[in-house]
Amino acid sequence: MPELIKMELLPMRVLLPALLRLWSCKKTLIALVTLLSASVVSGQPLTGQLRDAEPYQEQREPCTQQYPLGKVLFGDTHVHTKFSLDASTQGTRTSPADAYHFARGAAIGVQPWTADGQPLRTLQLDRPLDFAVVTDHAELFGEVEICSDPALAGHGSWQCKLFRHYPRAAFFIFNTQASLAGRLGFCGKDGERCRQAGLRPWQEIQQAAENAYDRSSDCEFTSFVAYEWTGASANLANLHRNIIFKNEQVPALPLSFIDTPSAPLLWDGLDRDCVNAGTGCEVLVIPHNSNLSDGYMFSTVRDDGSAITAADAAQRQRLERLVEIMQHKGSSECFYNPLSSADELCGFEQLPYSRFSGKFVPFLREEATEKSGFVRDVLKEGMAQEQRLGVNPFKLGFIASSDTHISAPGAVNEKGFLGHGGAGVPAGAQLPEGLPDDLEFNPGGLAAVWATENSRESIFSAMQRRETYATSGPRIELRFFGGWQLPADMCEQQDYVASGYEHGVAMGGDLLLPPPAHSNDAPVFSVFARMDPGTTSQPGMPLKTVQIIKVSVGPDGESSEQVIDVASSGAAEVGVDLATCKTYGKGAPQLCAHWQDPNFNPAQRAYYYTRVLENPSCRWSQQLCVAAAVDCQQPETIKAGFESCCSAEHRPIIQERAWSSPIWYGPAAVQVDSQTPESTQQ
Repeated sequence: MPELIKMELLPMRVLLPALLRLWSCKKTLIALVTLLSASVVSGQPLTGQLRDAEPYQEQREPCTQQYPLGKVLFGDTHVHTKFSLDASTQGTRTSPADAYHFARGAAIGVQPWTADGQPLRTLQLDRPLDFAVVTDHAELFGEVEICSDPALAGHGSWQCKLFRHYPRAAFFIFNTQASLAGRLGFCGKDGERCRQAGLRPWQEIQQAAENAYDRSSDCEFTSFVAYEWTGASANLANLHRNIIFKNEQVPALPLSFIDTPSAPLLWDGLDRDCVNAGTGCEVLVIPHNSNLSDGYMFSTVRDDGSAITAADAAQRQRLERLVEIMQHKGSSECFYNPLSSADELCGFEQLPYSRFSGKFVPFLREEATEKSGFVRDVLKEGMAQEQRLGVNPFKLGFIASSDTHISAPGAVNEKGFLGHGGAGVPAGAQLPEGLPDDLEFNPGGLAAVWATENSRESIFSAMQRRETYATSGPRIELRFFGGWQLPADMCEQQDYVASGYEHGVAMGGDLLLPPPAHSNDAPVFSVFARMDPGTTSQPGMPLKTVQIIKVSVGPDGESSEQVIDVASSGAAEVGVDLATCKTYGKGAPQLCAHWQDPNFNPAQRAYYYTRVLENPSCRWSQQLCVAAAVDCQQPETIKAGFESCCSAEHRPIIQERAWSSPIWYGPAAVQVDSQTPESTQQ
């Protein structure tokens, strides 16, 4: 198996990037010297390596550490603090600044709080993140600010009194009004009072991101200015999206669902107030929890009910580059029902309802189906739309994140999980008994990006070209390449990564038509995965299996789906003792596979992605049940708050995993994305 290249940078390669930043307008020179620096490492020119499209657009020192072949950076792009209504009503008092301190390794206080403001619980990461993004709900910035500040008009309103004394009721009333794209009465005429009050938290969010961003040459941590647009469909299904800005150039106020009550209105507003504003503002839109969208997240009709146009699809593809495939409120990869689907692994962290409102209102509760908005089917629909429009509106790379509502980015370990909240349940005055979160929820996942350095420019560029992947929490290292001429012995090559870029495209890319000499060939894929090394106190889990998932659509619209095991540890028996949570059986520290599609049809559109599975382990809930000495055969051991340990819905085992962004193939000339000139195409 290859040893992924770990480069000790030569002084020449430290100096060259610094010189490049001084010549920021010389794009040709930048490309030339970047290629030169790569050849110093590999001994050969690299035609398909990682490269960032632009020099720095913000004032900062050049990063000392440069990685022309990419370094994986782990982060969390979905984080809520006290500025989010649902977080504040459950007792979260920590700020965006606290969230960034936590991401960098500091301890954070977690509710409940004592009368003098001390937390009864604390939390700390065992390994800091490389980047994080605070994404508070923009819809109620002003309302929360007014209800929290006695000096502001409206503080004495009955709604604010409800907020302060009956937060659970305020959670439902405030959120219901926002979901209907409306303001509360104390916001005044046209909601202007709340809109103005929202300026202060928005400014604090920007300042916290600025203070956390390491602009020194060490480049140890990156933050982004961002927020969540918390949209809802007519039946209150989820349309939520995280809005991430590349730099400090952002709109004066975030566009909320109240301001732009549909996704197309949001995209138009972002184009108007950011992309086309002439300020240097750039933005990415990341849909999340499509598993709770009841099929509305990725609609193929416009607001007036007519079919989307090619221009609509192009706008969406330009702004929505990624989708959050895994987080606290479930996995959105694919739907599993034993009566209608064969891929049992789709049942991973699948919620039992199709929209979040069904959790609280029994008559709105409906079970999820294959039409609920799971990503695998959405990407298939994107290829069908491409056949009609010439543009794929759903060409999405994958990431995961936590959706924490306790200001704790990256707190995704199954061990010691304190719950992320988000359901607005007040913490109370005492430590909660039993399981700290609802049984169907999980700690969430991590976003992984292949970047040339730890800076906003490089991470944002990686997200734009979709060279990203998702994990359910572990820091698995994953590479995925596709091409027509990938060497058969790539897995044995020491320059595995260099060879992948030279002969193919990385995850997130497009396979163009094969050259004439290979016109009858099928595409070849190579995947390399390395287990999370873990820490001294908690070693990582070995790998069990690597799979490639292929989904295709023919000219007649007929689709097919395949799940292929391409590498395995070969362990005959692996598992976990549920009484102790001790694991048994062997696994692999790394796996590599070379696979050529034996069923390739050049007339069909297709996408391919890889799924990497660890050995099984105890889920967070089972770990707490074991720690509490719960024995479901002995009712007297079931303490208050631990009743769910013995419920039929309890899933005691988890098989952690990673998902690469897809690689796409199209039978006609693929639309080259003009928004990402750095994207590698083969």
